[in-house]
Amino acid sequence: MAPNGLVRTRNSRIIAGVCGGLARRFGLSPFLVRLLFVVSCVLPGPQFVIYIALWILIPNER
Repeated sequence: MAPNGLVRTRNSRIIAGVCGGLARRFGLSPFLVRLLFVVSCVLPGPQFVIYIALWILIPNER
């Protein structure tokens, strides 16, 4: 896997590593990505379904 590839992180994992992996891929703080996800949960939409889909689709970091 390329260093900039999208993988679920092992060291910045709280639930599944999805937010940590997205943060690493786009050069953001994991805290910021988690905060944006939590704030987005206030809005209507499929946030939890997308999170679960990413949990299944994004591979674990080796």
